[in-house]
Amino acid sequence: MKNIVLIGFMGVGKGSVARAMVKRSKFIALDTDDIIESIENRPIKKIFAEEGEEYFRNLERKTARWLKKSVENTIISTGGGFYKVPALRKVGTIVLLNAPFDTIYERILSHVDAPKKLKKRPLLQDLEKARALYEERLPQYLKVANIVIDVSNKEIDSIAKEILKKVKK
Repeated sequence: MKNIVLIGFMGVGKGSVARAMVKRSKFIALDTDDIIESIENRPIKKIFAEEGEEYFRNLERKTARWLKKSVENTIISTGGGFYKVPALRKVGTIVLLNAPFDTIYERILSHVDAPKKLKKRPLLQDLEKARALYEERLPQYLKVANIVIDVSNKEIDSIAKEILKKVKK
């Protein structure tokens, strides 16, 4: 079986869903942001601050090339902009986790570690810019995705089950 690549806006729950999917399958999970932080030995927020967004996007492309060549049977949760890497479908089946912006933002704010979650997302620091970015990305996410899952008002475990069911078809 090939990889499952979870895309969607920051805070939509890609990492949580990936972990839930691992419990229900023979897959392992990787997170592209974790890989990048490991390569650089520094947090993404610091990479953005010190090197800028374009440098970070180059790291995403490098990570995608490695995933395509080296990874199988893996659930890959991605950063919010990872959908832009070239030939992403060659990495695996692309699953968009989607919800309205306000739903995503409320989910982040209601999380136990909300301040930490907000702090590690540099593009969420300005709410209006974040909303505009969501609106800009949504049609692009839809264009790239093989499967779209609406995650609004759903438990993480039921989202995981739904994805695994749809991917097996």
